Amino acid sequence: MIAREGYTIVAVAAGLALVLALGAGLLDAWLWRGPMLLVAVGGLAFTLYFFRDPTRTPPPEARDNGLLAPADGRVVEIVEETDSLYLEGPAQRVSIFLSPLDVHVNRVPARGVVEHERYRPGDYLVAWHPKASERNERSELGVRHPSGTKVLFKQIAGAVARRIVYHIGEGDTVSAGQRFGIVKFGSRMDVLVPPHVDLRLEKGQRVRAGETVIGWLPAAGPEAASETHAAEASDAPAGP
Repeated sequence: MIAREGYTIVAVAAGLALVLALGAGLLDAWLWRGPMLLVAVGGLAFTLYFFRDPTRTPPPEARDNGLLAPADGRVVEIVEETDSLYLEGPAQRVSIFLSPLDVHVNRVPARGVVEHERYRPGDYLVAWHPKASERNERSELGVRHPSGTKVLFKQIAGAVARRIVYHIGEGDTVSAGQRFGIVKFGSRMDVLVPPHVDLRLEKGQRVRAGETVIGWLPAAGPEAASETHAAEASDAPAGP
């Protein structure tokens, strides 16, 4: 599958590839024809590869209280800091760097209700820079888990990425592993949770969005859990 955010770019890349291929066909010298065909095929192939959107299924045991990786990539930081945006107190921050070869579709790390949503323009430092989380263009999304635990996650643009897209907002009920957006061409994802959340990952580890369990949240009470499951069911698309 191709991420819908990439449809326009894929169409443009296909058009350019067609023009180059037709132009190459008009040339007699392979000295020019070969490189033009290589650029046409290579550019289109890379664009399709970048915007791939594979199916991801969260582990069944993590559906209720699991904290899932929101992005594919490598864990570059696990630090303790203070968050004043949404958690409003001490926090553990996990930063995941996405190379241009990683899947760039982003997924919600934990189920709950979106309580915080902000888009902030900014700089374009390299995504692994320690200050990228504070200075780069980014989205900030906060979800309250049924247990009451707050989870803040950020899409952060890098030196190459110039387009952040997300499709959830305040008041939405979301499930762990749900697809919610994309950052185009190299980026970083941060996840911030309170100190009592049990993180289960290491710096340098590679993770997969919606599948890798990076921690565990406290269990919600039966009433809160049933209410959240009912809300998720009502938001699900109707059958034929």
